[in-house]
Parts: sequence; structure tokens; C-alpha cells
Amino acid sequence: MEEKVYRRLLILGSGPAGLTAALYAARADLSPLVLTGMIPYGQASLTNIIENYPGFPQGIGGQELGQLFEQQAVQFGAEVIYEQAEAIDLSVRPFEVKTFSTTYQTDAIILALGASHRKLGVPGERELTGRGVSYCGTCDGWFFKDKDIHVVGGGDSALEEALFLTRFAKSVTIIHRRDELRAGAILQNRAKSHPKIRFIWNSVVKEILGSEKIDGLKIENVLTGEQTTVPSEGVFVFIGHDPNSQMLNGQIELHPDGTVKIDEHMMTSVPGVFAAGEIADSHFRQVVTSAGMGAAAAIQVTHYLGDL
Repeated sequence: MEEKVYRRLLILGSGPAGLTAALYAARADLSPLVLTGMIPYGQASLTNIIENYPGFPQGIGGQELGQLFEQQAVQFGAEVIYEQAEAIDLSVRPFEVKTFSTTYQTDAIILALGASHRKLGVPGERELTGRGVSYCGTCDGWFFKDKDIHVVGGGDSALEEALFLTRFAKSVTIIHRRDELRAGAILQNRAKSHPKIRFIWNSVVKEILGSEKIDGLKIENVLTGEQTTVPSEGVFVFIGHDPNSQMLNGQIELHPDGTVKIDEHMMTSVPGVFAAGEIADSHFRQVVTSAGMGAAAAIQVTHYLGDL
């Protein structure tokens, strides 16, 4: 028989938003239960070094920062379970969240499910994922030692990962659809001055070539329409994120881009359900802003549960 477990507050996700919410909720004596999801500590954990989180002037690894978040939340009474929500039912009270083995019932939920790497959606991408296509330089960089590889994207994540990949690769070529980068000035200066990094401007990847492994990319110039094929031994894709809100579709109000609609108090369209971090933020998408949203959501949850 499926086990049913009741908790007053359930937090879905263990990135900066989820674990900060857990810390604040635990200090409010709500004994929150955190379901980590597939990626403990969220997307931030896949970043080699985070240099813009206050309090760490020398920077800190994403995984290490996540561990510190968890340690602090648990110290004050949060419970962290390494499971993934497979179904959410917001039509019943208490709400129900199902994992592989358990149905959790709760009076309030903080959605901190984050976002996932956006795919290129081109031929060869799915077939060659894990065979040269990657979305995490920190995870897979070692496998590309002394290889000529490409990075797709022009934001902070793309440049951070490109710089990290220079530790292993012979060369890193950044492909960007515009003629200027979106990343911060410091990262741009580092990338443009690095001897291993080159750029292909105003271009997009139209196809990833290869059978058992990548051997090239078909690239199109967005200004001229000209297509060329370039040899490549690996491609890392950093073109943004899509919110992990699929389970919520039809149960809760979403923006057209899939992010969860929230009010100024982090409340969604369903009373008792709050959201924080990248599942509700497509604009800032920073560790510090996600943590702030998590704190705000937990404070509001405390008021909400106190009024029940």
C-alpha cells in the first residue's frame, strides 16, 4: 500500500530558492520537508565557481554553496529528502505531491522547481547527447581534454562555462546569434582576451553532425543565410532555461513563457501555493535573487499558515 505522509509545509526543489525557504521556514518552527528533485542544489550546483554571491569574495563552487545552504537549513530543523515529485494535485486539500514511493500531504507548498537547460531543437542534438553534446561544462569538461569544441550562447553561463572548459580543451569557439555578447563586462573581457577562445558571430547551429560521436556542426549566418560546416569534437549548449512547470499546467496560472504567476507576496493563483526562484523568474535568474525570493516565500507561508 502506498505510504501517505503529512507535513505542514512542503518545499519542492533544493536550489538557492528552495533551501533558503527551508531555512526561514525552519526558523519559524514549521518543520519544512524539502524534496530535492533530480538535481540537488539546483542549476547553481553545476557552476564551477560563483563569484557574485555576497560573503564569498574569492568565489565559491556551486556544489559547495548548495551544501552550505542545506547544512544551515537542516541545522534549524528542515528535513531534506532526495526524491523527485512525479505528480502534484492542487485540487484537493490538503494538497498532494506524489513521489515514486510516497504521497505527501501538505497545507502549503513552496514551488522552487527551478528551470532546465533549453535545447537547440536541431537534428542530431538528441541522438548525440552524451556523445559530444552537453549542457554542463563542470560535469563533462574532463571528457574533452585536448579537443576542439564549441559553446553555443552569449550570456553569463555560456562565458563562465567556456572559460572553465579552457582547462581541458585545445580550443573553445563560442557561437553567438548576435554580434555582441549579453554577458557581464568582466566575463566578456576574460573570454575575449583568453588565447584558447575564439568567436563565430551572427550565427546559429542548424544541425549537429555525426553518428557515434560529434564530428561537426552545420552553422548558418543569420544575416546572409549562408551555411557552412565546421569540424567539432563537442558542443556545449547554454542558450537559456525553461521553467520546470509542466506538472502545474492547467492547475495554476502560468505566464506564456511557462513561469509561474505570483503576486507581490510570492503567492500563486492557488491560495497556499507559493513560488520562488527561476520557476517564477525569467528575468534576473541569479543565485542571490532566487535566495531572496525563497526567503520572501517562507515569510509569507508563515503568515498564511498562522491564519489557518
